[in-house]
Amino acid sequence: MSKAKTFKGGIHPSYNKDLSSKAETRELPLPAEVIIPLSMHIGAPAKCLVKRGDLVKTGQVIGEAGGFISAPVHASISGKVKAVQPVEHPMGKRLEAVIIEGDGKDEWIELAPVENPLGADKETLLNAIKAAGIVGMGGATFPSNVKLSPPANKPIDFVILNGAECEPYLTADHRIMLEKAEYIVKGLEIAARILNVKKLFIGIEVNKPDAIKVMRKALGKKGTVVPLEVKYPQGSEKQLISAITGREVPPKNLPMEVGAVVFNVGTAYAIYDAVYNGKPLLSRIVTVTGRGVKKPGNFQVRIGTSVAEVVEFSGGYNDNARQLILGGPMMGRSVATDGVPIIKGTGGILVLPEKEMVTDSYSACIRCGRCIKACPNRLNPQLLGSMIPMGLYDRIEELGIKESVLDYCFECGSCTYVCPAGRPLVQFFQLAKVYFRTKKSK
Repeated sequence: MSKAKTFKGGIHPSYNKDLSSKAETRELPLPAEVIIPLSMHIGAPAKCLVKRGDLVKTGQVIGEAGGFISAPVHASISGKVKAVQPVEHPMGKRLEAVIIEGDGKDEWIELAPVENPLGADKETLLNAIKAAGIVGMGGATFPSNVKLSPPANKPIDFVILNGAECEPYLTADHRIMLEKAEYIVKGLEIAARILNVKKLFIGIEVNKPDAIKVMRKALGKKGTVVPLEVKYPQGSEKQLISAITGREVPPKNLPMEVGAVVFNVGTAYAIYDAVYNGKPLLSRIVTVTGRGVKKPGNFQVRIGTSVAEVVEFSGGYNDNARQLILGGPMMGRSVATDGVPIIKGTGGILVLPEKEMVTDSYSACIRCGRCIKACPNRLNPQLLGSMIPMGLYDRIEELGIKESVLDYCFECGSCTYVCPAGRPLVQFFQLAKVYFRTKKSK
């Protein structure tokens, strides 16, 4: 195997992937009820098309895209619309959702696959992807049809699939590569056809040698599988592009500025399923893991299924379970209830025991510089992190720190992880972002 590639900065947390990496994906039984939020993507929420009492089929559009950057949502089971109302959302807000009471039949709409996908025109393929409601499955949830429609003056040289899965504990991407390699490559081919690109890459960390092997076999001579160093956040878009192509995406710019488009491997599979089978995005693989659950594993879950139901199917909670996180420990979000639904961007359910929770108070910054060294975007978290707790927002703007640090931070958590003073830097930055967004909207 060739030398693993990487980027500057980053950290090496305990990965804990052995808890679930060997567990083959099992399909969760059909849920009796689903909660389908109308906002499961970046951009405008979908516009609801159903009302209480309506009968719906599996795959039926129940919310149309609410704008250019938006995505439709679909019924993930057949049954009756129980309510359309605000619910607790995994992102920590109450947002509008369609609640469907299942009939147990799983009666599907008639599916319409694209004929001759590799011979179809770009518009046909894009329409199929848009209609399927496909968004970034790695957690970013950016509508895929928009990403596949760069401006004419932004030619794309590379399409990169992200199979790094650098977030600790999570193994959903690992499993889908092992179990669906051939179809992931078909999805990659569709993306390449739309963008008229010949250079294809799949980046995978070297702690997944089995995935590297099967993806190389599936990809063949169509592209290159690039082994990546095991380092967090290796799977971040800009870091992945830097490691694989050597190109640096400028601050406040998208990958298309350097001729690259990046998709998660799960997104590529969803593209295949939409184009070849006509299926909308109705389910995804979710890793249930951590020492707070009895049987960690990977599960194919219908969108809208409650977290509680998924955990129960995996064996339930251990007596020591104390913290519930959707996603991984670095970029995931702690939630107060397991009644929230699985959405398109939910790649993991992490349950931690009390002894693994961070409960210590933090102390003053000691100016050690570890956060600066760890930052993958080469920012100065220390300076901003010292000013936010003091409420020096006017000073932050005056010095240009907002533009030079805060606006470039993607909240990977590397700075918080290495801080010997235990300072919650990411939470500070989130607080400041809310402050500036609120100020701008007034």
